[in-house]
Amino acid sequence: MSPARPPEGANSLSDGQVRRSTAAPVPPAPPLHTLADWRRAYAGGASPLALLGALRSHLSADDPAWILRVDRSFIDAQVALLPPAPTASTPLWGVPFAVKDNIDVAGLTTTAACPAFAYTAERSATVVQRLQAAGAVLVGKTNLDQFATGLVGTRSPYGEVPNSFDGAYVSGGSSSGSASVVARGLVPLALGTDTAGSGRVPAGLNNLVGLKPTPGRVPMAGVVPACRTLDVVSVFALTVADAAQAMAIIEGAGDEPQFNQPVPQAGWLGGHRVGLRLGVPQRADCDAALGWDQAFDAAGVRAQALGAELVPVDFTPLFEVARLLYDGPWVAERYTVVQALMTARPEAMDATVREIIAATGRFNAGDVYRAQYRLAELRRQLAPLWQQVDALMVPTTPTCPTRAAVSRSPLLRNSELGRYTNFVNLLGLAALALPSAVPESGLPFGVTFVAPGGSDAALADWGLRWEAAGPATLGARLRPARDGDRNPGGWPAAAATLPLAVVGAHLEGMPLHGQLVERGARLLARTRTAPAYRLFALPGTVPPKPGLMRVAEGEPGHAIELELVEMPMAAVGSFLALIPAPLGLGTVQLEDGRWVKGFICEPAALAGATDISAHGGWRAYLASR
Repeated sequence: MSPARPPEGANSLSDGQVRRSTAAPVPPAPPLHTLADWRRAYAGGASPLALLGALRSHLSADDPAWILRVDRSFIDAQVALLPPAPTASTPLWGVPFAVKDNIDVAGLTTTAACPAFAYTAERSATVVQRLQAAGAVLVGKTNLDQFATGLVGTRSPYGEVPNSFDGAYVSGGSSSGSASVVARGLVPLALGTDTAGSGRVPAGLNNLVGLKPTPGRVPMAGVVPACRTLDVVSVFALTVADAAQAMAIIEGAGDEPQFNQPVPQAGWLGGHRVGLRLGVPQRADCDAALGWDQAFDAAGVRAQALGAELVPVDFTPLFEVARLLYDGPWVAERYTVVQALMTARPEAMDATVREIIAATGRFNAGDVYRAQYRLAELRRQLAPLWQQVDALMVPTTPTCPTRAAVSRSPLLRNSELGRYTNFVNLLGLAALALPSAVPESGLPFGVTFVAPGGSDAALADWGLRWEAAGPATLGARLRPARDGDRNPGGWPAAAATLPLAVVGAHLEGMPLHGQLVERGARLLARTRTAPAYRLFALPGTVPPKPGLMRVAEGEPGHAIELELVEMPMAAVGSFLALIPAPLGLGTVQLEDGRWVKGFICEPAALAGATDISAHGGWRAYLASR
């Protein structure tokens, strides 16, 4: 019988059948968990060689979460390339990370959890290069459902990865090992991949943050494809801040073919509207035996406490999109990766994975086009959804089966896990899986927020608010979250914005405020101008509007109340087109000395206007009437 994983320090693998491990890994966890922990240790004088050497001693050879643990010389070689101390360009200086073993690392074997497929990578994947350039140190490659085909974490000859809370249950997949090593505190960051939910389901089942970027937002060079047109590298972390930092480093597709070209959206959800609108399933159908039905209800209450409005949504068209992924011709994309292996040595593949990919034979070229047409129709049908809600809030997965149950019904149990994940990448959406609760059953329950493509920064912004809404324990009961864990060192890219001061009919609750809402603007602050302005009630304007004028130096002026909003730059042009004479956009000084764009008035229109400056603002003037 061939060894389950390479000899210590080796980079090649046997391609024989490998015994499945059933033992739940319980290596002692090191004391450093989040990026803040590692930075604090280094600031206190610890050295990367010492800390990483100690970490490596905790990585058990019997742990099925790992396919390959790198040897000490590989770690030392990476440390030797670090600058003497952290710099602005090395925000992850000395921080360990792991990658799913369908992601290439130069000089190491990539298996995709199939020994017969294994090869030694000549070049690291772009995402790995970027993390290492930022100072991160790779310590190992993690287990997965073979060829990233599965959501259970059991379809691997290197062993089934147990749930980090209860080893009788699945860890979720296909990025099972990456989720496990983060949940147990072995590394603060790990990369997975996500096609149908592989970066979200394991996060939900292990009490983690799973950041799934919009397809096309991160480079995929050096990643073994599952469905090449849909795949995206995902990030597992214990906190939103750490996941956001990692995405800020790896994002930006390189010089490679792109099947999706998302445009970054505003860095917030909901805009200037009072309350965020979250679409929720009309019936979530969460597992009551696990207490997850009540956990999802509690998640809704938590969202409402944060000011969100829950909007019931008919998920029927979303579920139809989801069925296209495995019941449609996209399965043929998986076949393109393993065609040679399936032809020459089909017995070398996991039987369930082989069965799924063999369904390619049911489809022809006409089926591919028909499926594309239907997907386009469903996209059009779903377009109005994003006018009704800002994001979806769904159970990351509605249940968690035991490993024994998966063994008895591998396809059925797997499909249950993907109920709320399979449609996301086909529609080019962004998603963020977040811990929510640990019910009395002892298995963690998570929710996922799904938003239009390009909303990665906005989801992370909401995720920080979600985390701060209540006490939480990190990962597999590692420790309570602390305030310092929520300070992001980097942030995903968002659309450019323009700060804008409004003083009259665009104030919140006023007749033209809807123009800001329609353009996704958000309130930054309620403040005042510098004491160098006068405000006039303009006669004959509909709706009534004021005009703001800056006084000449030495003349008496007033500080005028205003609202400072932030508007996506892409929406500014359409907003300008709505501004009637004698008003326009100019530059206004705030009471703190800053200059921002804001409403001003043509001097000629003020000749017969009433000076209302003494009221201090438009609201006060209207109230006085």
